[in-house]
Amino acid sequence: MLFLYSLAAILLSYLIGSLSFAVVISRVMGLNDPRTYGSKNPGATNVLRSGNKLAAVLTLLLDVVKGWLPVYLVQLFGSAHGLGPVTVAAVALAAFLGHLWPVFFKFKGGKGVATAAGVLFGVDPFLGLATMATWIIIVYFFRYSSLAALASAVFAPIYYLMGHRVAWYAENMIALSLVIMCILLVIRHKENIIRLLAGEESKIASKKEA
Repeated sequence: MLFLYSLAAILLSYLIGSLSFAVVISRVMGLNDPRTYGSKNPGATNVLRSGNKLAAVLTLLLDVVKGWLPVYLVQLFGSAHGLGPVTVAAVALAAFLGHLWPVFFKFKGGKGVATAAGVLFGVDPFLGLATMATWIIIVYFFRYSSLAALASAVFAPIYYLMGHRVAWYAENMIALSLVIMCILLVIRHKENIIRLLAGEESKIASKKEA
């Protein structure tokens, strides 16, 4: 029974992660499919290129929530059904993988930054805050959103290890899931990395520049 509960939680988490809100919100609001313009990435940043700020904000918030909700619910109610850190780790990774390879959208998803942020807040709110602070600091000093995302992805597992004792198998599984997410985020940003190295990556405009 424990295995079935765990499997159901992981599958449900993947299905929630597979909800590509960039596409859903764009359809509901009568906008073009974000997979057909700009970077063709179904994420909030690309939706913003449509010129509709509300659509971009809604996409961002819902992408965060779909990463946070499954992890939070398993941590809140899972123990009553025998679900521990191993299931939390699997659920966290499943939600993230759902965003990257959504079953409802021909397995063509986004880069996963917002969903990863939601997962981190679900695992530990302080972990989410520390990672978000890293993103803000990098953006403030360097003005590169992609660089901030990459730096945050790398530091997230480190922050977790600093704040949690991982002397046993179960806790190590959560750390491992964060490392896997970090690796996948880096892979998803390979084009951004190439542009960063070539000095061709777009910067976030400051208010004065804007």
